Amino acid sequence: MNSKQLAQYMEATNSISKPWLLVQLRLKKLQERRAMLSDNEYDTELQDIHEDLMKLGEWWRGIEDEVF
Repeated sequence: MNSKQLAQYMEATNSISKPWLLVQLRLKKLQERRAMLSDNEYDTELQDIHEDLMKLGEWWRGIEDEVF
């Protein structure tokens, strides 16, 4: 699945507010641009995505049925 397909899936399933899918979309877009980035730029962007993912924490505890 490419980033366009993932974005279409997110729109079709009303999942644009699901933070873990937004992280996946950012990762997919980064992967698609990899050849155009220097190693340093890639590492910086990947680190930024990772930091955002870690900030999600366990926000879903207790509401698993609602969000997954």
